[in-house]
Amino acid sequence: MENQVHEKFMRMAIELSESNVRAGQGGPFGAVIVKDGIVLVKSANKVIQENDPTAHAEISAIRLACQKLGTYNLSGCEIYTSCEPCPMCLGAIYWAHIDKIYYANSKEDAADIGFDDEFIYKEMGMHIKKRKLPFIQLIRDEALQIFKLWQSSSAKTAY
Repeated sequence: MENQVHEKFMRMAIELSESNVRAGQGGPFGAVIVKDGIVLVKSANKVIQENDPTAHAEISAIRLACQKLGTYNLSGCEIYTSCEPCPMCLGAIYWAHIDKIYYANSKEDAADIGFDDEFIYKEMGMHIKKRKLPFIQLIRDEALQIFKLWQSSSAKTAY
């Protein structure tokens, strides 16, 4: 019985991805966030629609869920996504403290249709000086002062 519930939520994510493609609104990705067995929010990929490279289905759903719940912490939630999350979305899912990820297509399936994140996975594992995109550190001492201010602040909220 439990598997049927998970499949129902996954079908919602897949339907969002299909609708997005059929409407010509963006990539073939959809995500559903569930809390306590109830759909909290749904979103398709909105990269093209919003001219926002970060508006992947998972990120868009996380933003909606956080707004709806009035929190940045989605502990107690699960995400159903039509495809294994890319590195950016995976990071956001961890930052949001989502409890579990269910996915349909694999990252290899996505690569087969032109959504290949392997380059990003490799870059993340490389030493900063060996990455393709130049990283140039400037005025660290000034920036460190703000970190020290944060450390001593009584108004900080750990997240």
